[in-house]
Amino acid sequence: MNAYKVGEVARLAHVSVRTLHHYDGIGLLAPSARSAAGYRLYSDSDLHRLRRVLFYRELEFGLDEIAEILADASTGTDDHLRRQHRLLRQRRARDEALLAAIEKEMEARKMGISLTPEEQFEIFGTDKVGEYAEEARQRWGDAAAWQESQRRSAAYTKDNWIAIKAEADAGINGFAEAIRSGEPATGAVAMDLAEAHRQHISRWFYDCDHGMHRGLADIYVSDPRFIEAYDDIEPGLSRYVHDAIYANAARGQGRGQAGNG
Repeated sequence: MNAYKVGEVARLAHVSVRTLHHYDGIGLLAPSARSAAGYRLYSDSDLHRLRRVLFYRELEFGLDEIAEILADASTGTDDHLRRQHRLLRQRRARDEALLAAIEKEMEARKMGISLTPEEQFEIFGTDKVGEYAEEARQRWGDAAAWQESQRRSAAYTKDNWIAIKAEADAGINGFAEAIRSGEPATGAVAMDLAEAHRQHISRWFYDCDHGMHRGLADIYVSDPRFIEAYDDIEPGLSRYVHDAIYANAARGQGRGQAGNG
């Protein structure tokens, strides 16, 4: 029979001698023999039991639980292996789910949206905000406005995003009410709504001048997703918002020129 001293077992199992002494003290792993000088001597079967102990410890079982498991005489090696295999698969599934959640949060934070997918769906009705932000990054990532938007929004809380969404919805609903009421896109009501929209962007994301605002307006009538989203609220709304923004930009620039004069 092979006999291993406590130091040898500690090196083989990558545990401390103190741990082995503790396992011996609580009866979890007692050495099969002692040397003439009284030193602990572990057999191959002791090492096999130690492997089981350490495996269950790795699965975060308590020492008392492990002692109960190993004390069950009806549980053989195959039973332990099947149990350990099942527990490992369960832990791997939990770890993979946790890893996926962490990766999504990391991606969201990189995109400047510090919300979980569940929170994104709760607030925006979709969990694809990160995808949209990535598309925007590819389009405008080198622009100072994009970088400023990222800097600001990375610090926003869930409550901030709820406020942003509510303010944006109120603006879009205002445009819808204006078009239903027969207000022209070039009239004061629509232009005031366009100005509020520009101020909303400047307040929350980046300083949006009239030129940049016109650039956004162009997207509203060129990107099918914007057209569909706006026109689902009210037919012709995407073009109406576009025209109101252009009219407001002309009004704003006219005021600036008058002031300069």
